[in-house]
Amino acid sequence: MSVAEIAAEVNAKLDAVRDELARHVTGKGDVCLTCSFQAEDVLLTKLAIALDPRIPILFLDTGYHFAETYGYRDRMAREWNLNLFNLRPERTVAEQEAEHGLLYETAPDRCCGLRKVEPLFKALAGYRVWLTGLRREQARSRAGLEASAMFSLPGGERLLKLAPLAEWTTRDVWYACDHLGIPLLPLYERGYTSIGCEPCTSLPLDPGDARSGRWAGRKVECGIHIQAAPAK
Repeated sequence: MSVAEIAAEVNAKLDAVRDELARHVTGKGDVCLTCSFQAEDVLLTKLAIALDPRIPILFLDTGYHFAETYGYRDRMAREWNLNLFNLRPERTVAEQEAEHGLLYETAPDRCCGLRKVEPLFKALAGYRVWLTGLRREQARSRAGLEASAMFSLPGGERLLKLAPLAEWTTRDVWYACDHLGIPLLPLYERGYTSIGCEPCTSLPLDPGDARSGRWAGRKVECGIHIQAAPAK
């Protein structure tokens, strides 16, 4: 495919995402966007703030992120004047480690549950629409990702979960970011392809699987994109 053909294809996809966002981003404060500050999330953030500069941007501040992630988050929040909400767990890293040790080594599902899932689901209860940068190509576990679906939270609340980039490829994302002049997280330059908490992120173990560097292959999802069980 020529560069001109790639440009035409990606620009058409950008227009489609803008149209989709325009149907849901109303400026009423009832739509949020979760942003890990990886490439697809930052691209979606760029498109969303063009419609509503004050759209709530939710970042899961686990306390375990790379220093580069925190620095990049702060830079983008400042340069784009983001309405950023840093969602933090009930316990600090020091408090959790004092009580449970290194959960990311002994019980990574529990660590993710405490530091990602619980804070996010608590915050999402206040919104009507949840925008995510998820893509089907990211992992085998996301191959069946729906671009639009209702999502139930543990407390019984339901909201619309949208993944406008569901069908996008990595090539599409990188081309669009370059086209729109979006700087990317410096960790990509070091070879990382999927970036989460520092203790649970390595360079990809499988060149054909972008998420193979997450959790040393022990699992593939943190849990926030799995339908929540109802409260008992």
